[in-house]
Amino acid sequence: MKRGVGMDQQGGKAVLRRKLYDRLSEWKRRSAGTSAVMIDGARRVGKSYLCRYFAEKEYKSYIIIDFGNIPYEIQNLFENESYDLDLFFAKLSAFYSTVLHKRHSVIIFDEVQQFPRARQLIKYLVADGRYDYIETGSLIRLKKNVQDIILPSEEEHMEMFPLDFEEFLWALEDESTMPLIKRCFASLEPLGNALHRKIMNDFRKYLLVGGMPQAVLEYLTTKEFESVDRIKRQILQLYRNDVAKFAPGYEDKVFAVFDNIPGQLSKKQKKYKISSLSANARFRNYEDSFIWLNEAMIVNACLNSTDPHIGLALSSDKASQKCYLADTGLLITLAFMDKPYAENELYRAVLFDKLNINEGMIMENAAAQMLRSNGHKLYFYAKSDTRNRENHMEIDFIITQAKKISPIEVKSSAYRSHASLDKFRKKFRLNIQNSYVLYTKDVAIKDGIIHLPLYMTTLL
Repeated sequence: MKRGVGMDQQGGKAVLRRKLYDRLSEWKRRSAGTSAVMIDGARRVGKSYLCRYFAEKEYKSYIIIDFGNIPYEIQNLFENESYDLDLFFAKLSAFYSTVLHKRHSVIIFDEVQQFPRARQLIKYLVADGRYDYIETGSLIRLKKNVQDIILPSEEEHMEMFPLDFEEFLWALEDESTMPLIKRCFASLEPLGNALHRKIMNDFRKYLLVGGMPQAVLEYLTTKEFESVDRIKRQILQLYRNDVAKFAPGYEDKVFAVFDNIPGQLSKKQKKYKISSLSANARFRNYEDSFIWLNEAMIVNACLNSTDPHIGLALSSDKASQKCYLADTGLLITLAFMDKPYAENELYRAVLFDKLNINEGMIMENAAAQMLRSNGHKLYFYAKSDTRNRENHMEIDFIITQAKKISPIEVKSSAYRSHASLDKFRKKFRLNIQNSYVLYTKDVAIKDGIIHLPLYMTTLL
């Protein structure tokens, strides 16, 4: 089977294959030792596992240095003996009992944010040219993890997200469905009722399980949502522990913002209302909390682009934002953290297509997750005008396509109108590439608007 696709077996253990594997392969071929790669992603998203698997498949030998639990000897080596690289590599090789082969070995700096000195050394290690280097980091963007060091220009940056829907299908050993989805997306032809229903059933499973590798592997092993839910609760607790450890002085505010995400998204207007946290709350008092969660890649921030005419980023308003969880499976568990799995009616509602509660929360979060993993920065458009209803509108997402903007509305299958989208198309008609409605039905084109099933969001 093609590398990076489907399931593999290694030592009797299932290995999830990820798209990032192919990007790493391309980097290895193209770079030929002239750059290192930094993989940034949330905790438990699968960075370390992928790097180990890649190293085993693509190199003669490898060393993984876990800076989250670095031995004293290795710490001293980096701090005091890196000036002599011959001695440095000799000691590194001896400590890990691994023979290093010139241009055929890779050294992995795992959780490098815990030891910034190692990251700064990358410049000189790459210039030496003997081996390849892969770094992984969680919370790598936090200021405290990069202060007092010069970031190496030899570092290529890759982001790693939870499994997308295509990777989830591969995990189900389904390699035939997505090519057909891509073909129908390209031609804007419906898939047909039977196939669409089958894919939506798999998509609902994806919403419930989510894309965190541990949760996916647990589902593949047990096919039980209860055991999957336990895994997701453990991951959420790990995130809370990280907040307590790495957000000193304002951890209570981070907790407040994080815990309130399901409640904010369950409202019709999903823009995060700071006033819901406390009567006197102001964005400036909580701004660091939003920044921390976004930089930790625990959430996907979606900013209000107040004037799409001049560019989405240029007109973005940080004080007006929506806050989606980076993984929809985690969102479903977070929404019911105070209840046991047996009382979580949301699982049944999603699985049996009975979503009459929190429908917008689940679907919008999934759309945000898929758009973000496909490389889009997230923006929406909201304008209030009580005097002129024509200027009052809210568009769920806006993306850039072919140097123009494309508005996106997320709707339930039973929606009756898209008034905001119609007004937006009229106002910005000269700058619009395509207009989309994402919903639970099959592909259709109505009134010049492209209607796509939610699982096609990953192709936008």
